[in-house]
Parts: sequence; structure tokens; C-alpha cells
Amino acid sequence: MNTRTTQLGLASPADEGLMPGLIRQFIDIAERIPNTLLAFVARFSIAAVFWKSGQTKIQGFAVDIVNGEFTLGWPRLSSSVVDLFRDEYRLPLIPPEIAATMAATAEHLFPMLILWGFATRLSAFALLGMTMTIQLFVYPDAYPTHGTWAAVLLYLMVHGPGKLSVDHWIARFYP
Repeated sequence: MNTRTTQLGLASPADEGLMPGLIRQFIDIAERIPNTLLAFVARFSIAAVFWKSGQTKIQGFAVDIVNGEFTLGWPRLSSSVVDLFRDEYRLPLIPPEIAATMAATAEHLFPMLILWGFATRLSAFALLGMTMTIQLFVYPDAYPTHGTWAAVLLYLMVHGPGKLSVDHWIARFYP
């Protein structure tokens, strides 16, 4: 048998063959991807999912120019959203008017905080609770989508937002 061995008497990676060697190289390269990059992609992606959902629930900032005056209207719930919560979503114990307002607020506030990387773990926890509520009470057959959201949110809860975040900047002052 013509194999080289390491000092411990084990076969070296070079002796494993072409495929195991390539697999090991790929793993080594993949392990060099910085957590900050993974966290940023996770933050941006999950924030976009919830933000876009929140946008469907409101009539955005209204800007009116009447008689030469500029007025800015605050966002308000879309007229059909309360009906959606009454007829399709039907959450237990929460009136549709309150549930619609809570959902629209959460889908704007927490994604923005996650995107900035501010209170990231807490915001991810809140959106995970929202995801579980949707999964259990609204769309129980959508577990592949909700499982993906949960995985990203759990990653952010466990590993945090990375170095490109307000949380990281604040943490520098509180070692």
C-alpha cells in the first residue's frame, strides 16, 4: 500500500483522493465567510419580507397639495385590511381592528430595527412570535415558508446582527 501518513499515523488529506480533497477545500472556503456578511444578508432579506407585507396593510404617506399648501398625511390601515383579519385571518382572542393595527405596526417597526441592526435579537424574537402565530392560526399549510423565516430569525437571535449594526456600535461602549 502506497499511502503517506501524518505524524500521528493517520492518512493526510492529500491521500484521501480527489473528491474528498475538493470537498474539504470547499468546506474550508465556506467556513471563511464572515458572520457579518451572513447576518447582513439575513437582516436585509427577512426585513424585506415583513416590510413588504406591512406595506400591503396600509395606505402610505399621503402628500396633498391643495390651494398651494403642502400637507403630509400619516399612514393608515387600508380599508380592506380589517375585513381580511375578520374573514380570513381570524385570530383568536384579538378583535380584527386591533390585530390589523398590531400586525401593520409590527411589520414596519421590527423590520426597520432589524435592518439597522438595532435591538436585533429582540426584534427577531418579536417577528418569530408573529411567524408562529401566522403558522398556527392563519396558514398552517405554509410551513415551508414559515420554517425559512423562522430559521433566519433564529439565526439572528443566536448570532446577532454582526459588525455592520447599531447593536455592535453600542456594544463597543459596554464591554
